[in-house]
Amino acid sequence: MGRTKVSTLFSAPANNHHYTLPLSNPISQTLLNRPNIHKNSFPSSLLGLFKRLIYGRKVDGGSRTEEEEKVYSWLYTLAQSEKDLAFEYVTSTERGVLQFYSGLTFTEAERRLRENGPNVPLEYSFPRWWHLLWNALFHPFNIILVVLSALSFIARDNPNGCIMLILVFISVTLRFWQEYSSSKAAMKLSEFVRCPIKVQRCAGRVVQKELIVQVDHRDVVPGDIVIFEPGDLFPGDVRLLSSKHLVVSQASLTGESWTTEKTADVREDHNTPLLDLKNICFMGTNVVSGAGTGLVISTGSNTYMSTMFSKVGKKKPPDDFEKGLKWIFYLLISVMLVVVTIVFVTDYTASQNLSVSILFAISVASALNPQMLPLIINTCLAKGALAMAKDRCIVKSLTAIREMGSMDILCIDKTGTLTMNHAILVNHLDYRGLPQEKVLRYAFLNSYFKTDQKYPLDDAILAYVYSNGFRFQPSKWKKIDEIPFDFIRRRVSIIIETEDRHSQFFGRFMVTKGALLEVMRVCSFIENFDKDEISTFSSDDYQRILNLSEELSNEGLRVIGVAIKKLEMQQACETSNGSKRGLVDFERDMMFLGLIAFFDPPKDSAKQALWRLAEKGVKAKVLTGDSLSLATRVCREVGIKTTHVITGPELEQLDQDSFHETVKRATVLARLTPTQKLRVVQSLQTIGNHIVGFLGDGVNDSLALDAAHVSISVDSGVAIAKDMADIILLEKDLNVLVAGVEHGRLTFGNTMKYVKMSVIANLGSVISLLIASLCLKYEPLTSRQLLTQNFIYSVGQIAIPWDKMDEEYVKTPHKLSEKGLPMFILWNGPVCTLCDGATLMFLWFYYKAYDDVDEKFFHTAWFIEGLLMQTLIIHLIRTEKIPFIQDIASWPVIFSTLVVSAVGIAFPFTPIGKVMGFILLPLSYFGFLAVLFVGYFIVGQVVKRLYIKVYKRWL
Repeated sequence: MGRTKVSTLFSAPANNHHYTLPLSNPISQTLLNRPNIHKNSFPSSLLGLFKRLIYGRKVDGGSRTEEEEKVYSWLYTLAQSEKDLAFEYVTSTERGVLQFYSGLTFTEAERRLRENGPNVPLEYSFPRWWHLLWNALFHPFNIILVVLSALSFIARDNPNGCIMLILVFISVTLRFWQEYSSSKAAMKLSEFVRCPIKVQRCAGRVVQKELIVQVDHRDVVPGDIVIFEPGDLFPGDVRLLSSKHLVVSQASLTGESWTTEKTADVREDHNTPLLDLKNICFMGTNVVSGAGTGLVISTGSNTYMSTMFSKVGKKKPPDDFEKGLKWIFYLLISVMLVVVTIVFVTDYTASQNLSVSILFAISVASALNPQMLPLIINTCLAKGALAMAKDRCIVKSLTAIREMGSMDILCIDKTGTLTMNHAILVNHLDYRGLPQEKVLRYAFLNSYFKTDQKYPLDDAILAYVYSNGFRFQPSKWKKIDEIPFDFIRRRVSIIIETEDRHSQFFGRFMVTKGALLEVMRVCSFIENFDKDEISTFSSDDYQRILNLSEELSNEGLRVIGVAIKKLEMQQACETSNGSKRGLVDFERDMMFLGLIAFFDPPKDSAKQALWRLAEKGVKAKVLTGDSLSLATRVCREVGIKTTHVITGPELEQLDQDSFHETVKRATVLARLTPTQKLRVVQSLQTIGNHIVGFLGDGVNDSLALDAAHVSISVDSGVAIAKDMADIILLEKDLNVLVAGVEHGRLTFGNTMKYVKMSVIANLGSVISLLIASLCLKYEPLTSRQLLTQNFIYSVGQIAIPWDKMDEEYVKTPHKLSEKGLPMFILWNGPVCTLCDGATLMFLWFYYKAYDDVDEKFFHTAWFIEGLLMQTLIIHLIRTEKIPFIQDIASWPVIFSTLVVSAVGIAFPFTPIGKVMGFILLPLSYFGFLAVLFVGYFIVGQVVKRLYIKVYKRWL
C-alpha cells in the first residue's frame, strides 16, 4: 500500500483537556517550526519495523490518536476565542503581525505554501506494482512451494516442480490483482475538495491594496481569508469572521441530510460536540445558503478531515484464519526440518547414494506440504462468489466471503438499509395533538400548487391524501403567486384563491408550511378548533406546541408546521411581476393551524432479515449519524432491542474502559461522526474479539468500511464507499446478506475440512514414513512413488469445495482458532499414524516383508494403503455425524473418492505401475484393508465424539 504522511502541527499534549489561550503566541511559532516526524534514525526505524512484524499494531479504538488530539485541541481553542484574537494567532509570523482582515500578501502566502505543502487532506504515494507483486509472493505456503519446486528441478523431478509453480502462479495472481485494485481507493478522496477558492490577498509595497483573487484549493494556506457563497466548498478548517444567514451541509462528515446553521458572532465552549461548533466550518463541507468570510486555520493534513483520511488504506486486523495458517506454516516448517533431516540421514546411511537420498527427502517434504491449499481456498471462495452473484452481489474481495461466514456482528446504518428511505405522512394535528382535517387540507393545497421544487415531504402529503380518499377539490382553487423555499426562511408560501361563494373557504389565502419554529415565528394568531374561534398566539400556546413537537420527535417523527392568512382579493396581485420582496412581507400575523408528522418506515423485509441473522448468531448494531430518537423508533419497529443506546457526544465523554464496555452493550449508537464509527468498529474487533461487518454507502462510512473485516456497500453508494467495500449489493435488502452469511459459512467450513484433513493426513503420513524408514532396510516408498501418491491424492481433493455442510454448522459463526488447531492435531493425528503402524506390523509379521527381497511388495502395499487412507479421511473429518450412516457427502466428493480409490487399487495392474516398480497383491491384503478402515472409522468416530464433548466444536 502507499505511504501516508501526516504532518504534526501542534505541540499540545494529547491528554490536555483544558483549552486555554496562551498570553504569548506559541501556536504561531509551531506553525513555523513543525516537528519533523521523518527524522527517526535508521536503527530506530528498523527496530520499529521488527516490532511491528513480530507483535503487530493493535488499535483498539478506545482513544484518539495524538494527531487527532492536536487537531481537536486547536479547533476548540479557536472556537473559544474572539475573532480578532483567533485572527492574530493564525496570521502573525516572525516577520511581523499583519493588519487584521487585510489578508496575506502574495509573498507571505507563497512562503507558507512552501512551508506547509499543498492543501490536500492526505499525501498519498501510489505503490509501485512490483511492491504489490512482492507482497503477494511473500506468503508462507508460496515460499515453501517455491523452495520445494527449486529443489525438485535440481533433483531433475521436473513434473512435480512444474505443478508447484503453477499453484504458486495462481495464488500470486489472484492476490496481486486484488491489492492492486484496492490500493487506488484513497486517491478518490481528493475529488471532494477540487475547486477554485476566492481568497482576499494584499498587494503593493508602499500602499497595500486588498484584492479578491481565485486560487486553486491546493494553494490555500493557514491565514488566508476566504469568501464563500452558496455552492462553495470550504478548502480547510475555517473560523468564521462574518456570516449572513449561513447554512452549511456537513453530510460528507456526519451522513445526515439535514443542514446546520453557522454564525461568526459566538464563542463556543468545550462541552459543545466538535461538529456542532457554530463558528467553525470544516474542510469538505459546503455552503447551502447564505454567505460570509472566514479565516483558514488549518489546511492539508492538519484538518479534521485528515483525521478521517489518514486512516484510509491501513491494514485491517489479521483475522483468525490468517493467524491459523501462519501457525500451520511454522508447524510444518519445524516438522519438515526435523523429519526431512532424519529421513535423509537414515536413507543415506542405508543406501550410501547421495542423489537418491536427497530426492527422497524432497519427496517427503513435498508430501508434508499441503500443496493444494491455495487452490482449494481460492476455489472455495470463487464458488462462493458465483453463488452470491446469483443473489445480486458483486464480490470484490474473495476473502470477504470466508470472513462473512465468521461474522458475528453486523454494523448497519439506518437510512436506506432498515428504512425505505422515503417519508410517509402519519399525523395531521392541531396544537392540542388532535387530528384535524383542515390542517391536512391546507398542507395539501400548498404541496399541490407549489412549482418551484417538489420535495419528498410534498410527495408524502399528496400520496396520503389521494390514497385515503380525501376530496379537497384543488380544481376549484387558483394559484396567484408563490414564495419558494430557501434555507434562510426554511418555509414555502403560496397564495391561492377560490371564487366559490358557497364554500366555507371562499376568498384569497396565503398558505405557509415549513420548519416548525420558522412557521411559528410569523404567527400572531392560532385557531382553536375545540371552541371554533381564533385567539392570540400566546406564550403558553407556543410552549404547548414545542412540547408536542418534542414528543413526536422522541417517537422518531419529523414535524413541520402549517399556517394560513386570509388576504384581501386585491392583495399581492401587483407583485406578480416576479419580485418576491412584497410577498415576503405578507408572511407575518399569520394564523397557526397545526402540525404534519412524517415517518421513514422500515422495510417490510428488514425485520425478517434481522431475525434470520440473529438465528444464525449475527447480532445487529445500528451506527448512524441520525438523531437518537429517530434511530430508536426505527429499531423498535424492526425488532432491535433499544435498552442500551448512546450518542456520539456521550461517547466522547467516556474514558477508554467505559468506552469499550458501552460499545459492547449498546445496540443503537446515534449521532456518530465518521471517526467515532471507526473507533466503535475497532473496539468490537480488538477488545470484543468479534468478526465485524459494516454496511454503509456514504463518505462518512469510508473509515468504518476500511477497518471492518467485511465491508459492504450498495450500488447506489458514493464512489469512495464502493471502492472501500469488499462486497457491493445491487439491492438494499438485508436478506441478501443472510444468503451471503450462509455462503460464507459453507465456504469456511469446506476450507477448514481441507486444512484440518491435509495437516492430519500429511503429518500422519510423514511420521509413518519416518517410523518405517527407521524399521526397514530400504525406503518405504521411492521418491517417484511418494510423489505419485501425493499427486493422485491432491487431485482428488479438488471436489471438496462442492461438498455440503451440516445444518447445525451453518447456524452459528465459526473462527479458526490458533489454540484449537494444535489440540485437533494431537487428538486426531495419532489415529492416522496408528492405522499406518498397524499396516506396517501386518506386513512385517504376516507377510515377512522386511527384507530387500520383499521391497517391491512392501512399496505396493504401502502405496495403496496410504492413498486410500488419505482419500477416505475426508469422510471422517467433514461431519460431526457418523460417516456413511448419519450423513453422506455430496455426489462430487463421493465420485472423487471412488475414482481415486479405483485408480490407486488398479495402479499396479497398469503398465505405468509396472514401470514404477509395483507388483500384484494377494486378495488377503485387501481383506486386511477392509478390516483396517472399518476399525479406523470406529476409532476415529470415538475420538471425534470425545473431542466434541471436551471442546464443544469440531471444524
